[in-house]
Amino acid sequence: MRKILGLSSVLFALAGLSSCEKFLDRPAADSFNNETIFTTPARAEMAVVGAYEQTFNRELYYQFGMGTDECMSTEGETNSKNQVANYVYTTANIPTSTYSAMYLGIEYVNAAIAGIQKMQVTSEADKARLNMLLGESYAIRAMNYWNLVRFFGDVPYTDIPAVQLTTFESSRVSRDTIYDRCIADLQKAVELLPWKSAGAVPTAERFTKNAAYGILARVALYAAGYSLRWDLNTYSPASVKIAQRADAQRIKELYKIAADACKAVIDKKENALLPKFETVWKDLINNRYNSENMLEYGQFGKDNNGSAVGYTNGMFIHTSSFFGKSQPAMAVTPTYWFDFLEGDQRRDVTIANYGIQNDNSRLMNTYSSNTIGKFRSTWGKAIGTAINQRDINWPVLRYSDVLLMYAEALNEYNNGPTAAAIAAFEEVRKRGFGGDATKIGTTPTTYTDFRQAIINERKFELGFEALRRTDLARWGILYEALTETKQKLIRLAQRTGEYQNVDSHRAYKIEKATGFEDPVIAVPYTGYKSLTKTDSTALVQQGFSVLRMHNASPLNSQGVLSPTAPVVTGLFRGLEKEKVEILPLATSTIDINPGLRGQQHPKY
Repeated sequence: MRKILGLSSVLFALAGLSSCEKFLDRPAADSFNNETIFTTPARAEMAVVGAYEQTFNRELYYQFGMGTDECMSTEGETNSKNQVANYVYTTANIPTSTYSAMYLGIEYVNAAIAGIQKMQVTSEADKARLNMLLGESYAIRAMNYWNLVRFFGDVPYTDIPAVQLTTFESSRVSRDTIYDRCIADLQKAVELLPWKSAGAVPTAERFTKNAAYGILARVALYAAGYSLRWDLNTYSPASVKIAQRADAQRIKELYKIAADACKAVIDKKENALLPKFETVWKDLINNRYNSENMLEYGQFGKDNNGSAVGYTNGMFIHTSSFFGKSQPAMAVTPTYWFDFLEGDQRRDVTIANYGIQNDNSRLMNTYSSNTIGKFRSTWGKAIGTAINQRDINWPVLRYSDVLLMYAEALNEYNNGPTAAAIAAFEEVRKRGFGGDATKIGTTPTTYTDFRQAIINERKFELGFEALRRTDLARWGILYEALTETKQKLIRLAQRTGEYQNVDSHRAYKIEKATGFEDPVIAVPYTGYKSLTKTDSTALVQQGFSVLRMHNASPLNSQGVLSPTAPVVTGLFRGLEKEKVEILPLATSTIDINPGLRGQQHPKY
C-alpha cells in the first residue's frame, strides 16, 4: 500500500495483536494504544492509517466476486472457493477472513475515534489534521460495516472500543439500524474531510470528501434496496423473505441522500471520466493516479494483506513467460462477452480474449476460457514484488460509479429518469463507445426500462470490480438473473436463440509479446459461422491458427449440448431463491461469540 502498509505494520506491533477472530478480548492492548498513540497528531495518524489494511480482503473479489453473470470459478467443485462462488453454502465452507478483517478494522477506528476526540491541540493546522483523521475513521467504520451487512445481513454492531466494553459477546443487530448508523457516520465524514484538491493526502489510497460522498451514496442505495430478511425474534425459516425495509418514507429519504451525495461530487468537478476506458486500468496497474479513481486499496509491497490482484483475477500467463506466471482461479462467464454491443470498447479491456504461452505468444481463448482483462499483468512495467503480488491497487470507487449511482438514485426517487439522470447515464455509456454518441442507442425514459438500463450498464462498466453479486441482491433479482444466465449458457452451447449465428471458429495470426507494457488489448481475428475442414486447412497453410470456439466439453461430436457439460451443470448449482442471497455464519464465528448462539441464518 505504498505509504500505508508500513504504518499499519507499526500499529500491529504497538497493538500486540495475536488473533483476528478474538480481537475484542484485548483491553490491555487498547489501553496501551489510547495512552501511547493518541498523544500527537502524527501518532494518531499512524493509528488511522493502519486501519486501512483491514478495509479489504482477497475474499471480497475472489469467493464473493464470482458466481455472477460476469464471473465464474475455474476451480474444482470440491474446492470451497468454487462452492461459495456457486452458492453451495455450508456452515463449514463459509470463509471468515473478510468477517474478521472488517471487525478488526472497526475496532481500530473505534479506538481511534475515542482517542482523537479526547486530544487537545491548539494550532489550526493540528485541528484540521485531527478532523481529517476523525472523518477517515468514520468513513472506514461505515465501509467495513457495509461489507459485513451486504454479505452476512444482520451482524453484531459496536461503535465502542473494546477497552470500554463490559461484555465480550454480541448478538445480531438489524441491518437497517446498522445501515442508518453507517450513513450517519458518512455524513459526519463528509463534513470533516477535505476535498481532494486541498492536497491533504497525495494519493487515492485514503478517504477524502470526494470518496466519502461516493461511499455514502453506495451505502444509501444498499440501505434502500432489497435484501434477504428474517424475524430476528423467532429466526423462523417461514419468516425468510426478500424485501426492502418496511419504512417507505425512509427508503425515499435514502434515495435522496444517495442522489445528493453524488451531485456534490459531480458539481465539485474535481473528478472526471478519463477519455479512454483502457487508460483507467493501465494507470491502476502502473500505480498512476487520475481523476477517475477516487479511492483505491494500496497493494504495493510484500505486506499487502494476502491479496493477489492480477494473479488470481488476471489473465492466464504461462510460468515460463517473461511476464511471470499468472494463474487465474476466476474466469469470464461465457455469455458476458456477448452482452456487450459491438463497438463497446469496454469489452476487450474488461475481458482478455487471449493468454500468454511459455514462448510469450498470444493464444486466443475459447468462449469458456476467457479471463479477466482489467488487471492483466502484461500492461505493467515489471513483475512487481512477486508473481502473486503484482503491486496492483484495488479500485474501491470510481467516478463512473458515482455517475451511475446518481442516475439510479434519481430514477428511484422520482419514479422515472430526470434529465440529469439521463445525462449521467449517457456520460458513462458514451465513454464506453469511445465518445461516439451515435453508437449508444436510445436511452429509456420510463422508470422500469431505465432501471434495467442501469442494471445492464453497471455490468458493462464495473465488471469484475466485486460489486455485481451484491448489486443483483440489492435489486432483488439475484436468483432470476443467474437462472436466466444459465439458460443463456445452454443456448450458447447449442447455438440457438440469440446465439445461433455466433462464430463456430475464429482464425488469427499468432504473435509474440516482446516485453512489459504490452500494448495489445485483444487479439484480432476473423470469425466464421461454420468452417469446413478444407477451408480450415487452407487457412492454416496461409499462416493462420484456427480455433474452435466451443470447447469439446460442452458439445458432443454432433454439436449438441452434453447433459454433463461442466460449465452449464456446475455453474450456480446451489442457487436457491430466498436462501443464498445472504451467507450463513461460519460455525467457528458463532463458536467464539456466545451472543450469536441460536442466531444462524434460518435456512441453515
